[in-house]
Amino acid sequence: MDSCFFLTIFAAAICFFMMVRKFRPHQQENKEIDSSSLSPSSSSSHKWTHDVFPSFRGEDVRRDFLSHIHKEFQRKGITPFIDNEIKRGESIGPELIRAIRGSKIAIILLSRNYAYSKWCLEELVEVMKCREVLGQIVMVIFYKVDPHDVKMLSGDFGKVFRKTSVGKSKEDIERWRQALAKVATIAGYHSSKWDNEAAMIERIATDVSNELIRSAPSSDFNSLVGIRTHMKNMEPFLGLKSDDKVKMIGIWGPSGIGKSTIARFLFGEYSHKFQLSVFMDNIKRRYPRSCYDEYSTKLQLQKEFLSRIINHEDIKIHHLGVAKDRLKDKRVLVVLDDVDQLAQLDAMAKETRWFGPGSRIIITTQDKRLLNAHGINHIYEVGLPPCDEALQIFCMYAFGQKSPYEGFEYLAREVTTLAGNLPLGLRVIGCYFRGMSKHEWEKELPRLRTSLDGKIESILKFSYDVLREEDKDVFLCIFSNEWIEKVEEHFPKNFVDVSQGLHVIAEKSLVSISSGYIWMHNLLARFGRKIVRKQSIHELGKGQVLVDDARETCQVLNSDAIVSFHISHSSSFPLQNLIKTNFTYVSVVFSWLKSFLLKKKEK
Repeated sequence: MDSCFFLTIFAAAICFFMMVRKFRPHQQENKEIDSSSLSPSSSSSHKWTHDVFPSFRGEDVRRDFLSHIHKEFQRKGITPFIDNEIKRGESIGPELIRAIRGSKIAIILLSRNYAYSKWCLEELVEVMKCREVLGQIVMVIFYKVDPHDVKMLSGDFGKVFRKTSVGKSKEDIERWRQALAKVATIAGYHSSKWDNEAAMIERIATDVSNELIRSAPSSDFNSLVGIRTHMKNMEPFLGLKSDDKVKMIGIWGPSGIGKSTIARFLFGEYSHKFQLSVFMDNIKRRYPRSCYDEYSTKLQLQKEFLSRIINHEDIKIHHLGVAKDRLKDKRVLVVLDDVDQLAQLDAMAKETRWFGPGSRIIITTQDKRLLNAHGINHIYEVGLPPCDEALQIFCMYAFGQKSPYEGFEYLAREVTTLAGNLPLGLRVIGCYFRGMSKHEWEKELPRLRTSLDGKIESILKFSYDVLREEDKDVFLCIFSNEWIEKVEEHFPKNFVDVSQGLHVIAEKSLVSISSGYIWMHNLLARFGRKIVRKQSIHELGKGQVLVDDARETCQVLNSDAIVSFHISHSSSFPLQNLIKTNFTYVSVVFSWLKSFLLKKKEK
């Protein structure tokens, strides 16, 4: 008897254990889809499984209006969640919750009897949570119902809601009320304002398609090395959590350093958070300096700016006050890329009060003085990437991965060094070497050591051409790192603009000055030497510069049929000392040469 009793207890225990095991997965599943388990996530990082989740009262719209929308969605390649007549009960199940949370856009189709179903109201509550927490896009269609009735729960819509609320808890009723009040304030589509229902449906589908395109995550920057570090460094400058102020932010650095790339990434990451946004690219080249009619140039620039930011192609403006009037109450994100004149800023972003609270205006430029003159205090200086990042950048373009192929390690490192870690140089040279064999790399390296790639040179030349003649003279006399005092010593005493010239070319990002020391990127130094070599020898008397190459100096002097000599033959030769300082004015050389020849003639 005892044995039978224990066997019965044992069997019961096994049954209980099996039931617990069977029940636990359901508990876990419910835990996973519990509404309280939503965690904040950006729209770009969340994993979306459907394009659209439609919430509707089936008996009102399923067979006509909704079927026509689905047909138009199919035509435009939009994938909605289809409930396939899911059996509906008192509350929405796990499948629907997952569908709502996995849909990039939720469409709330509010009809007269929408509030008749507790199921629909629970869907709405979940959608509004996803809008707030996940950044889900919510679009509303008021189908034969007044938005005011939805918000105030009046009219026929209110009557239906009150019937549904009978016997329900106060907590549920309040959740539904709040969700309806919020959704009623979203600008939606009113069927009463459309004479043609087919046109309304086509417009809805087009808008959904545009939203999907706009919110699609960009993969353009997936291969960018170090971009996340720049984003982290930029956060304090942007101050996006402070919505009450308008901020202008400068991104400053030399050509090819990656200013525009950083700005584009910022625009892609944050433009969806602003009411209006525009990226005005390559302003320096598209709107060059005009000395004839500055006002007309400003007017044309503001016209294009407004046309793009408010999406109005044939806009016409007759004065420069239009931008301020149109944008003063709008929260906008504006990127003005590669600016080199104050007139350009005056035309598009003269003052912070032109824009609504929370607006951000980002300006990329090589000229720090321009930012200071415009009163921009938030300036992010873009520096060269560290050596390990520079190698990764080069490898991405040369090999399609962040590390060199086996056997190419030392070659890749040497090329990276020759490019001076400049992102533009790394990209251009990396693309040039891509697909070459190791033998071809070794064959090309000697040429790379002594010449610049044409694309890099054209960009550097553009920065050089905008300098004043006096500032060009200063630039052409700096071909390596040097102390400022040392540089100033070797200019003629009557050349009074040395300090000012150094300041100007530093603000143009052509050199960097720190603690009295001048640093020039080796690509810029090689570019300067190339300019000197190309200058006509017939202009020597005008102050042409000789670079620190004894052989080149002798060739120049020889070419003018003045004298032939070897510097190494005379330890007391004054020119040797001049060459060691990296530069000199030929006028000084000729002064010495004249004296040297006269003495020789007297002997």
